[in-house]
Amino acid sequence: MKYHRKIFGYECDIYGHLNNANYLHLYEEARATALEEMGMSVMKLAEEGVHIYITEIILNFKIGLPVGENVTIDTRMITATRATSIWKQRIFNNAGKLCNSAVVKGVFIKDGKPFRTSKEFFENYKKHIQAE
Repeated sequence: MKYHRKIFGYECDIYGHLNNANYLHLYEEARATALEEMGMSVMKLAEEGVHIYITEIILNFKIGLPVGENVTIDTRMITATRATSIWKQRIFNNAGKLCNSAVVKGVFIKDGKPFRTSKEFFENYKKHIQAE
């Protein structure tokens, strides 16, 4: 799933590039949008008492993103179980060059504890798994 966005000055460091911490913000926006496109928005999941907590993120920085750059964030769920999922995300600049990649691991939480989703939920969820 593709998410498009511009890098704004308030997100940048003193060098005029996207601050390292703000890569996480971009990835969060893109994952939330992907979940909406899957019919499982964060709000809809929360109404059912389900949350997805991030347990690990691995970032790989390649090319800095300057203020004003238009980026595309490619978001894919690459594997899932009834309790966890792993997402691969990549940010490309306007020229189509890979600038950053992330592997994001998450766990389903209900009532403050990890849990296994229903079979019906998982059947719908796993339809969205995409090969790398």
